[in-house]
Amino acid sequence: MRFILQIITNGLAIFLAAYLVPGFAFEGDILTLVIAGLILGLINAFVKPILKLISFPLLILSLGLFSLIINMALLWLLEYFVAELTIIGLWSYFWGSLIISLVNLIFGREEKKKD
Repeated sequence: MRFILQIITNGLAIFLAAYLVPGFAFEGDILTLVIAGLILGLINAFVKPILKLISFPLLILSLGLFSLIINMALLWLLEYFVAELTIIGLWSYFWGSLIISLVNLIFGREEKKKD
């Protein structure tokens, strides 16, 4: 159940980022948005821990700010797998990853409160 909520949250975050950030465009339907949320969830589950482990010294030196760079790289990877997602420019990656992280943080805390 938690993974399904994570997929929906990721889809909502992608939609919100596409709505708010110029240069961040999603041109698909709801099913494609759910698939993009699934792919982002899988990337976060399998690739993100490996990248955090490899870049641990940089995370320590930057006091965690390097995690934004990791999230931007994961967003680039998502764009590679989802043809309906187009992100143009470094600032679009930055603001898009920031919005997606904040939405996941907010909904993640709501999920933990229920448990």
